[in-house]
Amino acid sequence: MLALVISPESAAGLRLAELAEPQPASNEALISVRATSLNRGELRLLAIRQNGWIPGQDIVGVVERAAADGSGPAVGARVAALVDQSGWAERVAVPTDRLAVLPDNVGFASAATFPVAGTTALRTLRLGGDLAGQRVLITGASGAVGRFQVQIAREQGASVTAIAAARHAEDLRGLGAEQVVESIGLAEGPFSLITESVGGESLAHAIERVAPGGTIVMFGSSSGELTPIGFRQFVPGHEGARLQTFAYYTSGSGIGADIASLLALVTAGRLETRVALTLPWTDIALALNALRERSFSGKAVLTVPE
Repeated sequence: MLALVISPESAAGLRLAELAEPQPASNEALISVRATSLNRGELRLLAIRQNGWIPGQDIVGVVERAAADGSGPAVGARVAALVDQSGWAERVAVPTDRLAVLPDNVGFASAATFPVAGTTALRTLRLGGDLAGQRVLITGASGAVGRFQVQIAREQGASVTAIAAARHAEDLRGLGAEQVVESIGLAEGPFSLITESVGGESLAHAIERVAPGGTIVMFGSSSGELTPIGFRQFVPGHEGARLQTFAYYTSGSGIGADIASLLALVTAGRLETRVALTLPWTDIALALNALRERSFSGKAVLTVPE
């Protein structure tokens, strides 16, 4: 089969290579991949992984061989999945508890936006407990995860304040944000839950705005800046607040079930996806450059031919 592998000799840092077919374990289904999407975290992985490694976490496609233990969907089922690596390939072996069957009205490109970004949004918000009637602050709200967070928090009954550039304000209000401000320094707290993906000064402002007993969930640091943190930032005024780190790959089991719940919201018209860029996987260099330059809002999707 063909796969995109890290290749330092290539200008794009990746090349299509012919590799051996995956050999699924008894609890794994073999998926014929039709589309995958890009995540910012993969830019870092491309920089640190070794020659020959296969990237790719979000995949959608068709079950080519069902799991030998009888779990999971049957041959021919359309599915979405989250894997830790090796998704940028024609076929991938996936544990069945990481799979969700696609509803008929959800296409491959739309479904490819969900696994990493959607489950990250759902699970970071879950760390805030019952959000009904609570005030939630979302930084980096125009990104793929942020857009899902705005919608899911609204769906759960929260009052959402989104941090994003002014050009995204109308879009985010349409998704359910009650307020959109350009800088976290302009947000009027306190907030019972703050999802923080920027770091640096943004995280420092988040601490100033968290309610007593509230939660700040750190799941990224797009600024690349460090934040000095001390006890006196929390006391007085923010007693009992906690700073929680999040990474999807340590966030527990049930990935497939979470993807299925997100897909159900899409089917019900209560969750919007945004495919900003669709390219064949042979154009991976163009897609990666667009991601690095932040030239789009939403997700970039790569299609894989049958």
